[in-house]
Amino acid sequence: MSGGISLHVFDVSRGVPADGLRVEIKGPDGATLLDARTTPQGTLDCLSPATGTYEAIFHIGDWFRARGVKVPSPAFLEVVPFRFGIADTAQHYHLPLKMTPWGFSLFRGGA
Repeated sequence: MSGGISLHVFDVSRGVPADGLRVEIKGPDGATLLDARTTPQGTLDCLSPATGTYEAIFHIGDWFRARGVKVPSPAFLEVVPFRFGIADTAQHYHLPLKMTPWGFSLFRGGA
């Protein structure tokens, strides 16, 4: 895959892909490019039509509650925003998210 944004979300507290996690991706102008749920493998793809700063918004609290994980309301991590820059739209930007109800790791991966 060339260009674009891909996500791979994994619940490391239970060792499962984050199937059905709601993710929003906003483009440099603030417009919503994507408002969707991850696949059963915890993945999601989106085009990146322009250079600039993007934001991925992960709805973690709702996802854990929907799976019966006991989290407070509001959850410690209710919604996690991640802002990142795209300098070259020909490059692929892979964002692996490893999460638990109490923490997360998010970075640009090599896919």
